[in-house]
Amino acid sequence: MAAMRKLLYLVHRIPYPPNKGDKIRSFHFLQALAQEFQIYLGAFVDDVEDKQYVEALKPFCRESLCIDLNPKVQKIKSLQGLLGGEALSLPYYRNAELQAWVDKTISEQGIERVLIFSSPMAQYVEKHQNLRVVADFVDVDSDKWRQFAEKKPWPASWIYSREAKKLLAYEKRIAAQVAATILVSEREAELFKTLAPEVRYKIGFVNNGVDFESFDPDLAYASPFPAQHKAIVFTGAMDYWANVDAVAWFAEQVLPIIKQRQPDIRFYIVGSKPAKQVQLLAEKDSAVIVTGRVADVKPYIAYADIVVAPLRIARGIQNKVLEAMSMAKAVVATSAAMEGIALTAELQVGIADEPALFAMQVVEYLRMRSVPALINRQYVQAHFSWRQNGDKLCRLLAGADFIQ
Repeated sequence: MAAMRKLLYLVHRIPYPPNKGDKIRSFHFLQALAQEFQIYLGAFVDDVEDKQYVEALKPFCRESLCIDLNPKVQKIKSLQGLLGGEALSLPYYRNAELQAWVDKTISEQGIERVLIFSSPMAQYVEKHQNLRVVADFVDVDSDKWRQFAEKKPWPASWIYSREAKKLLAYEKRIAAQVAATILVSEREAELFKTLAPEVRYKIGFVNNGVDFESFDPDLAYASPFPAQHKAIVFTGAMDYWANVDAVAWFAEQVLPIIKQRQPDIRFYIVGSKPAKQVQLLAEKDSAVIVTGRVADVKPYIAYADIVVAPLRIARGIQNKVLEAMSMAKAVVATSAAMEGIALTAELQVGIADEPALFAMQVVEYLRMRSVPALINRQYVQAHFSWRQNGDKLCRLLAGADFIQ
């Protein structure tokens, strides 16, 4: 029996537990890759609560190095980018210990294949030759910073605008060097192709997926909601600015309209580390409930009357939408939140960007609350399988051409 090939997997955030967007993708890819490769994993731990999970990764890896990263300290270090003329994201994730480990691992283990998860991690292998590197940018992060710049006042707008330009230059440089660059959706890949047309033949996509067995509407949970109220649910990390902006817009602009038609409605914001702006929403309106971190989001989705994704800044595919659809829930979202998911008319998914239209879609689906959106689950089962997407990634790393 032939020995398994070796793979260096560099991730900007520890890929466990799979409880937020990027970690869901990086963990499921780790699971798939471990079936085909001996994994040498290098990652950062930027949340003290995640340190307990370092051991959980060892069954998937031949060797691993997880380095603590203090976001507050790294933000200060990232300012070195202003002096060096580079994207701030690069010094933010630059670490001498990880670089030494990467160099040693490549040399001693004869590493020939590398998967980069998030563009700044590519800096660790730029100097190494004769490697087959696949870079998973996930989203076009430079365009995310461009969107942030449009929403923020000066001086943040200037910093974000600069980061968008500098990071795009770096993304293009890496895309030219690696064997292939993948993104989270076909639409995201097409965007990057327009930004880097000279290497468009090496740019493609590997979709996200859904854990269908876990996000299953037939599983039994205890309801987290009072029986006398109808529940609108949003899930996500609540210290992430795009999520904060989304729930603030919904609570302040959309929810008052819905309450006129549905006075017994409650809006549940389910996610860890709620920012002060999010907490204030609950203080201002008793119809808004901020849960903070919960042990399991699935009961909140299972008993939701409707799930919303009112993101005004979004990239790629929203796992929160796929998970709700997998649990046969009707979803109302902005066009930005749905840009990575090709919809059909049969799906119970409403799209609206104006408060009144968004509210109207929510009210309409609330009246259909007794009808499970089974078509939504069937759709994601057909198009968003982690197994199929993991197999595609393995073939690409093994040397397959980029065929969509």
